[in-house]
Amino acid sequence: MTEPAPLPVITSPLLEAAGVRHAFFTRQGGVSAGLYGSLNVGPGSEDSPEDVAENRRRTAAHFGLPPEALNTCHQVHSAEARIAERPWGAARPEADAVVTRTPGLICGALAADCAPVLLADPDAGVVGAAHAGWKGALGGVVADAVAKMTELGARPGRIVAAVGPCIAQASYEVGAEFLDRFAAADAGHERFFRSGESAGKHMFDLPGFVLSRLAAAGVANAEWVGRDTCAEADLFFSNRRAFKRGEADYGRLLSAIVL
Repeated sequence: MTEPAPLPVITSPLLEAAGVRHAFFTRQGGVSAGLYGSLNVGPGSEDSPEDVAENRRRTAAHFGLPPEALNTCHQVHSAEARIAERPWGAARPEADAVVTRTPGLICGALAADCAPVLLADPDAGVVGAAHAGWKGALGGVVADAVAKMTELGARPGRIVAAVGPCIAQASYEVGAEFLDRFAAADAGHERFFRSGESAGKHMFDLPGFVLSRLAAAGVANAEWVGRDTCAEADLFFSNRRAFKRGEADYGRLLSAIVL
């Protein structure tokens, strides 16, 4: 059987400069069909389990590793990170970030508008991946990922991080109650909102907010790759776009990092 062509990926200049293997995969290069076309890696979707398994195999093979090397959590929009020392297989823990110091173990985060965050301290040999939707980002998933990496020997000041493709401010309209929730946590969070086109609506800067959470955790060397999942339908799955189109489900993108 002929192996498929290499998967198209997006990378971070910061992580590349740090010499860390990573990839923000697009929706292209997989075997899924219909709403899930084509590189859907989400076990929680209604896609064919066999297709999802093949897509996950392809993403692991991108790093020259078997599919069991890919560790992703059962994501629940929490603020919890888990340390992985071995492959989890199907026994995915409920959490929203995974970190490791084990070479050859892939840390992955799934998303379809939420912000994936890849982190690395190359000197300590520690990497991690976090799923930061607005709830997890506000709750502290970034801080817990950094804390778990620190437990493994990383230092926040040495960590390099990249926020991957996610919904951008121009696509993320929210109501007043959403802004109020953020302002109640910290009045300074209001700077991540601007007025929307409709009365009482606001546009939320998720990648900017996640970068601020990285800075608050001591990670100053960070960037957003600058891609809007909701606006680029040919490259990315999007929960919000699927909702607007009245689609029943959507695929999940993978962002991954490995020592």
